[in-house]
Amino acid sequence: QVQLVVESGGGLVQPGGSLRLSCAASGSLFSIYAMGWYRQAPGKQRELVAFITTGGSTKYAESVKGRFTISRDGAKNTVYLQMNSLKPEDTDVYYCNKYPAYDRYWGQGTQVTVSS
Repeated sequence: QVQLVVESGGGLVQPGGSLRLSCAASGSLFSIYAMGWYRQAPGKQRELVAFITTGGSTKYAESVKGRFTISRDGAKNTVYLQMNSLKPEDTDVYYCNKYPAYDRYWGQGTQVTVSS
């Protein structure tokens, strides 16, 4: 199965710290669709964190508004999620996908752990 998105940039960070996630997407996916970042904790449903349209408009979940910034680089077919002021409750596996999400496009995700 061809993987259309590859997430990277996760890791372990202390509360209040920052991370930048990257999502390398196939050109056909990236150029046509709005792209989103999602997250999922064990035993919970996957939730939308933020999305960005092809025109650059953005929207965020209330829980991350003011702390996270989504952006996209057309030259690199890459979507970023800059995460600042991280909290323990941000600990999750983070995924990118088109917005709205399509089941066949889920990647492996990248683990973010916020802990002291």
